[in-house]
Amino acid sequence: MRIVVVGSGYAGTLVANRVAKKVEDAEVTVINPRPDFVERVRLHQQIAGTRSAATPLVDMLRDGITVRVGSVEKIGDGTVALADGERIDFDHAFLAVGSTVAPMPGAVAVGTWEGAQQARTALAALPAGSQVAVIGGGPTGIETAAEIAEARPDVRVRLIGSSVAGGLSEGASRRVRAGLERLTVDIIDDDVVEIVAGTGEFDDVVRLRSGWDLSSDLTLWAIVADVPPLAALSGLAVDARGRVIVDEFLRSVGDERIFAVGDCAAVPGARFACYTALPQAIHAADNFARLVRGRKPKPHSFPYWARGVCLGRKDAVTQLTHADDTVREAFFGGRAAVVLKEMASSSAFSSARAGRSAL
Repeated sequence: MRIVVVGSGYAGTLVANRVAKKVEDAEVTVINPRPDFVERVRLHQQIAGTRSAATPLVDMLRDGITVRVGSVEKIGDGTVALADGERIDFDHAFLAVGSTVAPMPGAVAVGTWEGAQQARTALAALPAGSQVAVIGGGPTGIETAAEIAEARPDVRVRLIGSSVAGGLSEGASRRVRAGLERLTVDIIDDDVVEIVAGTGEFDDVVRLRSGWDLSSDLTLWAIVADVPPLAALSGLAVDARGRVIVDEFLRSVGDERIFAVGDCAAVPGARFACYTALPQAIHAADNFARLVRGRKPKPHSFPYWARGVCLGRKDAVTQLTHADDTVREAFFGGRAAVVLKEMASSSAFSSARAGRSAL
């Protein structure tokens, strides 16, 4: 039985390992644009130079799984078409291409491996006294700004967003902002309307909706809000954001041979996160195994309980949530939150490699 997994992030890597383990005659091929597994939850550390976020796929996947490095242009009708002209046939497929970043011209996207590498090189070359602008007030922006500020106290870091930490409860938001301020991050609650090349001392001018212009030597775009267009270009049913519309069993509503998991799947109530992607991957792989054995698949459901955000290596905030991911008033920070966030990040890595929950 020929199984193709498109994408090898958290969801794709876990699916490939779990299917290879649970379905004896499965011939699993993983197609990924790079030969490495990238821990997206650690890209801010990659940028700041405090930790590597990449591990070779050969060290992540079970023996017997075939890795094909390449870009997929279309999936459907039992075939995956690659950019180099190769076609790979499948009996079943898992689409796990994750999410991506569409930066404003002039900014470096920090939510992708390539962008993180570019940002790391540029940051390392900045002299003391330089200015870094991080655009995006959500977790990616907060963690990027905090990590850089802690690793490079000799540069000035500005975090720009319409509502920095606005997705948290009032108390947790205040705690995050206080943590950023302790790291001397300047918080600017505003929208960026344009980034233009500087004509003087600085590389960029960041123009805000309020009318202010900010100088920047390095401008980083930290808003993860898009998905790759593969599903839409392939003619699969997608929602307004381009995510694959799936049934309750995580199968594409237009082609039951294709499962979709992670950020690229339009699962009601799900948000972009490895915290979401891993349980989906487990469930999709298990449903596939059930179908192979002639059993009925089970509907997917998953309760949330928390959100976490790092504030450098020594501080963090954990926001407790209801099962539907709406925030509670309760939160905690400090060392306990640091330990919990690191446990979650390490468990995500272990889960993907083991093909099961690490908890």
